[in-house]
Amino acid sequence: MRPNPHETTKNPNIALTGPYGSGKSSIIQSFLKKYRRPALHISLAAFFPEADSEGGEVSRQEIERSILQQMLYGADANKLPLSRFKRIQSPGFGAMFKSLYIVLGVPAIWYVFQHREGIIDGSFFIPFALSNGVNLGVFAFAVIFLWVTLHHFYVVSFGLSLKSISLKDVEIKPTHDDQASILNRHLDEIIYFFQSTNYDLVIIEDIDRFNDAEIFVTLREINSLVNKNAGVKRTIRFLYALRDDMFVNTERTKFFEFIIPVIPIINTSNSIDMVLKQGSRLQLDGRLDRQFLREVSRYLNDLRLIQNIFNEYAIYVANLEADGESLLDANKLLAILIYKNVYPSDFEQLHRGAGNLAKILNRQEELIRLGEATYRAEITELERRLEVAERQTPSGLRELRQIYSMALIEKLSANVISVSHDQRTWTALPQLLNHDVFEKLIEAPRLFQRHANGNQQAVDVSKLQSEVNSPKPYLQRKKEIESKAADEKDKSLRKIRDLREKVTALRTTKLKELLRLNADHVQDLFENFGENGELARFLILEGHLDDTYYQYTSLFHSGRLSPNDNKFLIQIRAFSTPEPSFSIDNPKEVIAEMRDEDFRQSYVLNVKLVDTLLSNRSRYFDQMQMLFEYLSSEFYNCEDFFDAYYTSGRHVVDLVSGLVKACKALVPTVIASPNNIGSSSFHVDLA
Repeated sequence: MRPNPHETTKNPNIALTGPYGSGKSSIIQSFLKKYRRPALHISLAAFFPEADSEGGEVSRQEIERSILQQMLYGADANKLPLSRFKRIQSPGFGAMFKSLYIVLGVPAIWYVFQHREGIIDGSFFIPFALSNGVNLGVFAFAVIFLWVTLHHFYVVSFGLSLKSISLKDVEIKPTHDDQASILNRHLDEIIYFFQSTNYDLVIIEDIDRFNDAEIFVTLREINSLVNKNAGVKRTIRFLYALRDDMFVNTERTKFFEFIIPVIPIINTSNSIDMVLKQGSRLQLDGRLDRQFLREVSRYLNDLRLIQNIFNEYAIYVANLEADGESLLDANKLLAILIYKNVYPSDFEQLHRGAGNLAKILNRQEELIRLGEATYRAEITELERRLEVAERQTPSGLRELRQIYSMALIEKLSANVISVSHDQRTWTALPQLLNHDVFEKLIEAPRLFQRHANGNQQAVDVSKLQSEVNSPKPYLQRKKEIESKAADEKDKSLRKIRDLREKVTALRTTKLKELLRLNADHVQDLFENFGENGELARFLILEGHLDDTYYQYTSLFHSGRLSPNDNKFLIQIRAFSTPEPSFSIDNPKEVIAEMRDEDFRQSYVLNVKLVDTLLSNRSRYFDQMQMLFEYLSSEFYNCEDFFDAYYTSGRHVVDLVSGLVKACKALVPTVIASPNNIGSSSFHVDLA
């Protein structure tokens, strides 16, 4: 349906409203492709960094100045010859004729000046015929040249304005110089602009970022004055791209005659589709984990941001993996680029070891100490509980005996001094609780009681246990108490053992686990990320951002480390153990780059590294101790390394000798090994 022209003229101020990232700019770009008439596009995005900085505010005059500059300087300077805003004009093809005209005009003026007396008395024009054509032609050309020159200076004078005159301490300025609104001050320039150009649509974007509603009042007034001007023969429309919350309640209807709402095409619920679409566009689906994409997409609801992240991802992959090897974790690389685009300032500071992420990474040692303290406190508490439980078990059995003893005494007659279950072993009542035959007395269906005068009498106690506890007999209850105590003790001992292993493994624990263990101590760091802090929490606590970030933020250059050395370090930082025969070119430099805890892990099981450690025992004494501790504790898991080292290692005897000292049970362990090659190899050396 085509719009009614009479209706559209009533809508000179149009608003395109929608939330941030809803696609307003995309709609405008699509519209301009089909819009056949000239349109002026004004964007105030250049002020964003200044407006978003701490304490940075953009004044209204700066905003208006930017609008005026983009309007006047966006048009061809030749179309605005009378404008007071002068710009450099590039000479066109006609400039050659103008220069020729001047070259001819100046001599013509000089020629006429030389014959001024003849011109005054009229002899210069005689005869007024073709034979005197040179004089007549030169005179006519000189007159025209002089007239055109004077006309040019006259027209140029229209663009001159008096700014100020200063005589030492005396200064004269025009009265309008102190006016607040720059647009109102230069209203004549704006009207002249529309009179001299063909623009009938002005698109203004990003003006809502400054939350200044007064600017819309000024623009509406200007639009009204331009459309009422007799020199403007067409309707000029202003189209604004705005947020929905720019105006309160019904205020926006006062500024705009027509409002077009924009329905967002992306939000947190469907952003996964946009993320997958970008991954498919760049053919990245195979390397990225679908679950990670699904989870991280909940924090991304800006299509332009998503597109830029994946565009950068493709560039980073092409440069970081120039040799064709895919050693880097694709998900971590994407996480780094998400962090780079969402927190650009913090990413910039990261290169200097500053910023929120750097502060979190720098707390790793502190978190390890806090984790050790936490685990040791748990161990101390478990040991205390274990000690208390061991004291309570006998007390529990004693209380159980007291219950059954009192029930038994109630069955006996008065003046009874002892009881027996077989009339041979008599137990005095004061000794009943701790006597060895207590359980036999409780289990017996009939007892014999003896009075102080020596008389004996049988007593039926067959219902004694059911009267105390009908479902469970005494022996079962005793067994349960002892079993519970034993189970609790075993459970506590297992937990203590697990906690001690965790203390030992803390040095090799991933950053995300350290942060989760000490969540209360890093809460303040996550709060520093601001309104997007939840995304940072997700990326860091899920392990997508950690201390291996440097592998994804800069190119590797061979120097002290070779490409192979760098690949080795990349793999161990990604918790992946390279093959024992992995080629290392500069083992000393690699050892220097490794952490102390790495030598307690399978990462140290490399032929070149072990050769270097064994060749300089004094320098690498601590690292060798950790190596032998790991080999002795994980012997069966190291047989691939033993086989590789026995084949190509240079210090086999030294390795075996050190292992014998570290592991006293090495010989039986080697003999019992299922690996025949490794067993025979070390068996020969041991022999």
